[in-house]
Amino acid sequence: MPSTSNASPAWAPHVYADRRPFLIARNRIQARLRAWFESHGFLEVETPILQTSPGNEAHLSAFKTQLIQPDNEINDLYLHTSPEFACKKLLAAGEPRLFTFARCFRNRERTGQHHPEFTMLEWYRANETYEALMADCAALLACAAEATGTAQFAYGSARCDPFATPERLTLAEAFARYADIDLLANLSDAPGALHAAAAAQGIRLAADDSWSDVFSRIVAEKIEPHLGHGRPTILCDYPAEEAALARRKRSDSRVAERFELYACGLELANGFGELTDAAEQRRRFEEEEQIRQRVYGETYPIDEDFLAALTRMPNASGIALGFDRLAMLAAGARRIEDVLFLPVVG
Repeated sequence: MPSTSNASPAWAPHVYADRRPFLIARNRIQARLRAWFESHGFLEVETPILQTSPGNEAHLSAFKTQLIQPDNEINDLYLHTSPEFACKKLLAAGEPRLFTFARCFRNRERTGQHHPEFTMLEWYRANETYEALMADCAALLACAAEATGTAQFAYGSARCDPFATPERLTLAEAFARYADIDLLANLSDAPGALHAAAAAQGIRLAADDSWSDVFSRIVAEKIEPHLGHGRPTILCDYPAEEAALARRKRSDSRVAERFELYACGLELANGFGELTDAAEQRRRFEEEEQIRQRVYGETYPIDEDFLAALTRMPNASGIALGFDRLAMLAAGARRIEDVLFLPVVG
């Protein structure tokens, strides 16, 4: 169906001309990042977009399609929401370090910071901790800034020095600092307590909001706006229930080896110490699909080949970085569509 918007199409010469400097900057950033990975012993891989499962995190919605075989047998497939499953299968196959610039697809997502079709930069390190990924993030922010010749990232009124050492902040510290809530005293075995604490901070909630819903609202309203100002922020030690693909920390099983990278209040990356326990991963996926059924009235299949690969996968760390968002910040663009060559119509 043609777009009903009165705005000029993305290919209109005057619209494209306005975006072209951002697009050139995007290409320079991608080339600089690719060179960094190759110089550090990473193999670039290209993973399939069509998958038997698009992923099993309840908050991610996928695009569904069908594969018609020569004998007219029809198989349901999905456009992947992330190349994660395929990358981990390659770790199981023996690749020690790999990266990919993957075209990804997510439904129900479109804002100035989100687009239904976008590029994810993912990379993985076998037999290395997720702390190595934190160092990678600092290096890549500097690479992006060098590629565009900028001394600072800007988004709205926010500013961030991409060359500065990132601040490291745990979720418990962030909840105490910005929301005046003791997170670890209000974990998921006491959802009512966290609900009450959030309400006391003026956060509007529904009576049937789950613990995870309340947690996410606190993060979005009270914490994220403060992150990555002046210098990047690494937000780490997520509650284990909020890290479906990460292993628990040995030093504190209440939290997981998960972190997110922020600059100018924007989340740029999500990293893990990867879970390799296939039985535990299956249990978590099944819980996520129960949530999806309750919220959206649908479920996605579980990739059995992925679970089998986990039984052979070495200990590893992995991370997904929204490349378009990074390009937007480094190029000085105002919205994500400014760094997409031809944004989807609709």
